[in-house]
Amino acid sequence: MFELKSLSPKGVDAALEKALRYRLLNEPREAESICRDIIQVDPANHEALVTLILALTDQLATKGARCADEARALLSRLQDEYEEAYYAGIICERRASAHLGRRSPGSGFIAHDLLREAMDCYERAEKTRPSGNDDAILRWNTCARFVMEEEHIRPKPEDDFEPMLE
Repeated sequence: MFELKSLSPKGVDAALEKALRYRLLNEPREAESICRDIIQVDPANHEALVTLILALTDQLATKGARCADEARALLSRLQDEYEEAYYAGIICERRASAHLGRRSPGSGFIAHDLLREAMDCYERAEKTRPSGNDDAILRWNTCARFVMEEEHIRPKPEDDFEPMLE
């Protein structure tokens, strides 16, 4: 339908600042679009990739699985074991929040599983973190507190149902 216009290579830095600002203004769709323009011109731009992952996860409550799948697919482009694990945790944690926001049956069970998965990711990140970087520990603690404090976030009970045999 439309042919998108290309960003000039000299405009990348200013565009990245705008993308960051749009995220802070809670306008992730705009940040996502800008990051896509940057990546079109500079496919290896690390900040644009990270900002795109975060902008996509900012939209999980409204766009759901498409955003989560795309954010996960971008992880391999980060080329850093710590960041791959850390942002995988962010994706899981935000998916959990999106499920809780929907208040659908079983959302507490799904959120529990996603928060535990996030905690596993943060533990992997912690093992390869740069010296002095405690971000993965902070995120792990946040997830742990969330699970411990919210009674509706719990593991799915084992199914004790046994069919009657005739």
